[in-house]
Amino acid sequence: MAIVQVENVSKRYRLGDQTVTALRDVSLSIEPGVFLAIAGPSGSGKSTVLNIIGCIDTPSDGRVLINGQDVSGKSPDDLADLRARTIGFIFQTFNLMPVLSAEENVEYPLLQFPELSKAERQERVKRYLSMVGLRKYASHRPNQLSGGQRQRVAIARALATHSKIVLADEPTANLDRKTGESILKLMKQINRESGTTFVFSTHDKRVMNMADRLVRIEDGEIKALGMRTPDGWRFVQDRRAQDDEDPEI
Repeated sequence: MAIVQVENVSKRYRLGDQTVTALRDVSLSIEPGVFLAIAGPSGSGKSTVLNIIGCIDTPSDGRVLINGQDVSGKSPDDLADLRARTIGFIFQTFNLMPVLSAEENVEYPLLQFPELSKAERQERVKRYLSMVGLRKYASHRPNQLSGGQRQRVAIARALATHSKIVLADEPTANLDRKTGESILKLMKQINRESGTTFVFSTHDKRVMNMADRLVRIEDGEIKALGMRTPDGWRFVQDRRAQDDEDPEI
């Protein structure tokens, strides 16, 4: 069963007296354990898809199922609980709390889980900071860490809630090439070892080249759906022009 099912989703926004269509009749099925990139230029709608999957935004038409649950019509409190227990987020700007240490940032979302004791929270924090190679930096605040280290804290925070899905919005955009590649390798390793589903919004070819599933979106519509095979990409849907200058995506 798909862990995410997006069915005929459209999204419209009001800007003054105009209606802007961000997504048009988007359908997408995401299997558990995939490393999937949603790729497209700025303004293509890829971040809107990510926000709708993450229950941060709601569709104007269509429906979304997360881990078998139809999220249509759910209350804000229900959506917040679903996000807390099912979905982890990694942002290009890290979104760490500057007054908290690395370990406190990782622990913060766990405070929403009343069933976890303080000792259980601390064990999770220690485990996931160790997983991302930052155990010795646990007491450091974000301004004492490099960009790559801050992104690793964000990854640990996303995983500490035992999220089934991690949504990463341009996670390499604010990192230099070497750091970005190390972060991608880390996430791929976590994906393989834990089976956590990763979904990226990106225009970075390094992310696309590491993905095993690819969604190409332009002007709010899915133009291509691809699956990596030993012989290269196999597209099960491809509406791109024949002269596409990026044939591999």
